[in-house]
Amino acid sequence: MQLYGVSAARVGAPGNEEVDLGRQMLLARRLCEAGAGFVTIGHGSWDMHGQTAAMRVEAGMRRLGPVVDNAVSAFLQDVHERGLKDNILLVITGDFGRTPRINAKGGRDHWGTLSTLALAGGGLRMGQVVGESNARAERPQSTPIKPVDLMATLFHVLGIPQDLHITDRTGRPIPMIRGGQAIRELV
Repeated sequence: MQLYGVSAARVGAPGNEEVDLGRQMLLARRLCEAGAGFVTIGHGSWDMHGQTAAMRVEAGMRRLGPVVDNAVSAFLQDVHERGLKDNILLVITGDFGRTPRINAKGGRDHWGTLSTLALAGGGLRMGQVVGESNARAERPQSTPIKPVDLMATLFHVLGIPQDLHITDRTGRPIPMIRGGQAIRELV
């Protein structure tokens, strides 16, 4: 438990529920080890629009960056030491990116054109950067990866057929992945 920093102070944005990310990551590892096929962790408080001094990018990253760094590195070390690195895929992502420029309040706003995605383990080829942004970090310069491509990659890791579909009430098949491809550099 110490590896994950579960005794560390909880962090959170003013007015938001505090989150102990280390404890969540430890619980996720235990659930995976016990056979859970999919675990989701939410770590909020990343809305650094600059509404208050605490919600400016610089202050927010000083507060949240070390917590995420410690929890993720502990999780990856723990999973590796337990021989589970090929069986567990860690995906770190958000629901959208952030503006490439800091706003007048010292924060960043929502930006759907470009966001980061980090994957570790799951039997994928690791140790690489896939794609790049333009010089101003406004849009993908190469290898754009869409949400459906991430979904196709998850299906690949989980052993779910890429042509999986659900059937609606009228009997029509609706594909789960429409037009997506597993990230070829990773599989």
